[in-house]
Amino acid sequence: MDDSPDSQSWLPNFLRSKTASPISTPPNERTSLLTEQSDPQSISSSTTEGETYEVEDGASPAKQWLSEFFLLLRGSVPVILAYTLQNSLQTISVLIVGRLSPEALATAAFSYMFAMSTAWLIALGGSTALDTLASSTFTGSKNPHDLGVLLQRAFIVLTAFYIPVAILWACSAPVFRLLGQEEYICIDSAKFLTALIPGGLGYVYFEAMKKYLQAQEIMRPGTYVLLITSPISAGLNYLFVYTFELHLIGAPLATGLSYWISFLLLILYSRFVAGSACWGGWSRACLTNISTFARLAILGVVHVGTEWWAFEIVALAAGRLGTIPLAAQSVIMTTDQVMNTIPFGIGVAASARVGNLLGARNAKGAARAANVAAWLSIMMGVLVLIALMAVKDFYAKIFNDDVKVIKLTADVMPYVALFQIADGLNGSCGGSLRGMGRQHIGAVVNIVSYYMGALPLGIWLAFHGWGLAGLWVGQCIALYLVGGIEWVVVAWSNWEWQVEKAFMRMDLSERVEVGAGDVSREAGFYLPGGQPNGDVGGTERPAV
Repeated sequence: MDDSPDSQSWLPNFLRSKTASPISTPPNERTSLLTEQSDPQSISSSTTEGETYEVEDGASPAKQWLSEFFLLLRGSVPVILAYTLQNSLQTISVLIVGRLSPEALATAAFSYMFAMSTAWLIALGGSTALDTLASSTFTGSKNPHDLGVLLQRAFIVLTAFYIPVAILWACSAPVFRLLGQEEYICIDSAKFLTALIPGGLGYVYFEAMKKYLQAQEIMRPGTYVLLITSPISAGLNYLFVYTFELHLIGAPLATGLSYWISFLLLILYSRFVAGSACWGGWSRACLTNISTFARLAILGVVHVGTEWWAFEIVALAAGRLGTIPLAAQSVIMTTDQVMNTIPFGIGVAASARVGNLLGARNAKGAARAANVAAWLSIMMGVLVLIALMAVKDFYAKIFNDDVKVIKLTADVMPYVALFQIADGLNGSCGGSLRGMGRQHIGAVVNIVSYYMGALPLGIWLAFHGWGLAGLWVGQCIALYLVGGIEWVVVAWSNWEWQVEKAFMRMDLSERVEVGAGDVSREAGFYLPGGQPNGDVGGTERPAV
């Protein structure tokens, strides 16, 4: 029986042979850059294999596309689960503190919404700079420790971005009054957010740490950690709110502590299970080339924020339509937040995959991965559409018994269902653009599509006879424009040029130069001194 790695590529990691492949095996885009533990520029490949497998360059195009499809699906599932669990930390906190009083429920929900639109945006948008830089550095750098340097830069830059947000939270009461909120919301939410300030930094660091591992194609730790943290967070919230009698302020303290626990558990996973090979300790190099990271982080915040803020505007507009439309909008948005984890997860997997392949100088593979991700997201969007249409007539009963709310939700649900296909395309193509370092395109497309066209149209329709459905017609138009334009940009990209740009973004000392080894540009990447690494796909990581 053939025990070569190629013959076992379809097996899970824990079933594959532990025998290293011969040095003569041709490298490809999953060839490990990291080989000798004693060499700081060549760490043991036994600790550097990701959770994906190689796509055979010699296979037929159909087989390559199918392999890429399952690779991206496999990579996106744990990310989707992780973001679902991550959102559950806040949901559980709101449910627990909501038992104190309706005012406490409203305060907690409003405060977490404001946190999502500010600090969490720094975490999820700003950390997309690692989607661009870390994934290509992992496969394209001469020194694996350069990935650790990028993580250090992320900590520095994102901390700097977080400081103004923390100040805003501490002084937020006047801001809420300007937004027309009730006085108890203004006072209590300001206290709530002030208590959340220390924990918010843990959320930011947790996101950066996840990106560091995802760049190494290690996708599952976030899910594992949050499976542990979710029940801990629920217990801490109950303990702080009721047992310690901290009441409303106990919720942000408990949730913030849960974020720090999540971050520390992810560090332990990286140290003792997988991911530590690229950490070379703190280095002064992290203080250099910060401007490139900061620019990509700002563009990532704008890219993600322009979409999120549009939904907040829709929520405010729905509130002016009356109580019933606002209740139906709450049901729809709660559902959409869960559904949104699917395209977001596919986008994260796509950005890591595209960046890895660009760093490996595999332009053809990167183009294939980006287009397969788009088709995968469309297929998932169709499945969500079918599911929502199947339950639209009774779905709102889960949240509310009011007949008018149930009927309005059912009437608007077809637009929400149709919206899912475009949302999927936006998520996957946005991820591919982040992998290429082209966040600015997504930001510009979002601004033009939402704020200069579809959003004003939706609001106009809402107050001219369409009601809540008009708002979602506007959202549908915006996202179909965004998804379509981004897919055209991705499909028509000059991928050879994107490879060169990926290396231009690296520090000069990091780059593996073309011609440094006797390996084709398409196939893979090089070791220092021009020696190709023959361990196809690397050797095994410790089983998890």
